[in-house]
Amino acid sequence: MKTAFLRFYAELNDFLPRERRMVSFPYRFCVPAPVRDVIESAGVPHTEVDLILVNGRSVGFSHVIEDGDRISVYPVFESIDITPVLQVRPRPLRQPRFVLDVHLGRLAAYLRMVGFDTLYRNSFTDAELAAVAGGEDRILLTRDRGLLKRTAVSRGYCVRETSPRRQLEEVLRRFDLFRLIAPFSRCMVCNGVLRPVEREAVKDAVPTKIAETQTEFLRCESCARVYWKGSHYDRMRNLIESLRERSVL
Repeated sequence: MKTAFLRFYAELNDFLPRERRMVSFPYRFCVPAPVRDVIESAGVPHTEVDLILVNGRSVGFSHVIEDGDRISVYPVFESIDITPVLQVRPRPLRQPRFVLDVHLGRLAAYLRMVGFDTLYRNSFTDAELAAVAGGEDRILLTRDRGLLKRTAVSRGYCVRETSPRRQLEEVLRRFDLFRLIAPFSRCMVCNGVLRPVEREAVKDAVPTKIAETQTEFLRCESCARVYWKGSHYDRMRNLIESLRERSVL
């Protein structure tokens, strides 16, 4: 029997049993295996990993472990540029384009509200989600750890919070996206891009009172839904301001 030693850092410990968190622990094996398999056998989806060091040297997922190896596994880096030593993928996991599983519909609407390209359909199968994430270079957001272990998925994150508003803050903080917020630039329903439009062009598509009292309108390029600054706008604006305030905490 051979033995390697694993150590997971930062939030990757969320996936581990309590006795394995923040400590080095043994991994015993008879047949050498790729380090990706070793990491996932410990319960950590490979999509959560951005840097692997084996005996202090950066390696990729296909690196085969050997007896006595010491393996350090790190999550996404937000404040440090690790591109020169990154081996697990061509670039860090910092692309703010998402696809969400069927249980995160409200979070999808919130991400669109703050301007992020977010695909969501309540009929997506796991296979479709994995294919979209891999084929379109999107970050897969899910609460299903098993989904993140699919080979087709290279970019993903397991959402911990259960409240949609807290999920939004969690994702923004996790991927350091607060500075990229672009409120009301995407349709909350279909993810299309919103463009300013003259009142005359939409007066027949909105209630008469709105057409008479509002002067600023946005229309979705994809579904033609029209948006204006009503009470819903004020509520969303307050939520966004609250998020920005919390970003400095």
